[in-house]
Amino acid sequence: MQAALPAIRALQKRAADLEAKQSEPIAVVSMACRLPGGIDTPEGFWELLASGGDAVGGLPERWTGLDLYDPDPEAVGKTYAQDGGFLDGVEDFDASFFGISPREAVSMDPQQRLVLEASWEALERAGIRPDSLMESRTGVYLGTMSSDYGHLGRDLDALDGYVSTGKASSVVSGRVSYTLGLQGPAVTVDTACSSSLVALHLAVQALRQGECELALAGGVTVMSAPSLFVEFSRLKGMAADGRCKSFSAGADGAGWAEGVGVIALKRLSAAQRDGDRVLAVIRGSAVNQDGRSQGLTAPNGPSQQRVIQDALSAARLTPADIDAIEAHGTGTSLGDPIEAGALAEVFGPGREEGRPVWLGSSKSNIGHAQAAAGVIGVIKMVLALEHGVLPKTLHAEEPTPLIEWDHSGLELLQEARAWERGTERTRRAGVSSFGLSGTNAHVVLEEAPAVREAAEPVAEVPTGPLPVVVSGRDEVALREQAGRWADWLEGRSEVSVADVAVTAARHRSHFESRASVVAADSAALV
Repeated sequence: MQAALPAIRALQKRAADLEAKQSEPIAVVSMACRLPGGIDTPEGFWELLASGGDAVGGLPERWTGLDLYDPDPEAVGKTYAQDGGFLDGVEDFDASFFGISPREAVSMDPQQRLVLEASWEALERAGIRPDSLMESRTGVYLGTMSSDYGHLGRDLDALDGYVSTGKASSVVSGRVSYTLGLQGPAVTVDTACSSSLVALHLAVQALRQGECELALAGGVTVMSAPSLFVEFSRLKGMAADGRCKSFSAGADGAGWAEGVGVIALKRLSAAQRDGDRVLAVIRGSAVNQDGRSQGLTAPNGPSQQRVIQDALSAARLTPADIDAIEAHGTGTSLGDPIEAGALAEVFGPGREEGRPVWLGSSKSNIGHAQAAAGVIGVIKMVLALEHGVLPKTLHAEEPTPLIEWDHSGLELLQEARAWERGTERTRRAGVSSFGLSGTNAHVVLEEAPAVREAAEPVAEVPTGPLPVVVSGRDEVALREQAGRWADWLEGRSEVSVADVAVTAARHRSHFESRASVVAADSAALV
């Protein structure tokens, strides 16, 4: 028996190590996005949120000439909504940058183009050169919905060998892996509006199980055709002004939008080992299904309640540990009360007086971005943690009377609220996403661990102009890249040109056309 003790202790240690790995927090090390209103960076998204901005606008130019609008909900082939959240320039794509021929690029759904751009940006924003990941075990988990790009399905003469891959959902993730030479899992998820949050859940599991060392997770939606606007007009399920009035007395239907969001993830221990800047951590997540409920597309309160409880359990937290919820919040008189009721069942009992769970939804700012909605909600809450503010939810001057707010443990974010890091409690938030298919997802986010300021050795700081290496595929791209560097640096007097020079040299990909710009400040980069 005595001789067997070392072996028993070794097995116990292995079991404990495995259990710890399965619950290890996952670090968000960077984010990238394209959103309505011309927003193409997380910083731009925060400016919109912090200002209480509304990015919903008129129908896109690509639908011009289709004679879509008719205020009569019964009009066949028409939509009674003239507004939505649309991306600018979805037709713009630098195919040669990614080694794609013009002929193939034309057949590619814009959703594939956008995730390529956002994935590249997410890596570079993490300080990772995309070309350094060739043959690495990097995973790609992306949510999307069925493609409506083009009308080639009825034109057999147009099938040129690129149409199938250009529209295939599986290629949305596979295209990223192929282009970057990644050899981790590549998974495309379609659970309708919960797609990107389900993709994020799968990425978290894969990292904990060691299937990949780094993961790109997110989702994308582009409405190439107006099918959704026309069909939901028939269902009378759209807001006539195209705006989601989440949990508001004025809620009158969904406002549809487009968007793409990609976040880069690592195990927290790996991120800390690699010296990454950790923006936030994912403590837990869960996915379930409505099953048999009052209708295929109708939300199910008990299932929503269970998925939130399961995510809290996975995070090893209690409802009392959560400060805020980024809700699904589509702004419908059916969905909002069911969602709030489920949240109240979880967070209401025993809630400390004067400390409600603050409820909001970024759909009120940009509309419902469908397959990308969940990851956009995650990006919003990571930004809220970074800036120490919970943004207000728009169109919520009067909360809906269909929800029993008293004693629910919930309070609507009718104004922005301070949410600063403190010593007494760790800031945490939940993000919900519910799919038309009945698949529900919930993610629990937590502020990044505090970084202790280490005493740095005194080093000689370079003075005077410094070379900043800028490159592009050609001369035009080179000049545009230099302009982007200058735009970013403008007004950021706290940013050291020396740091910019190091980042440009070591953490950005180097292309054929290069220039070494001698810069003393941002103006010299123009």
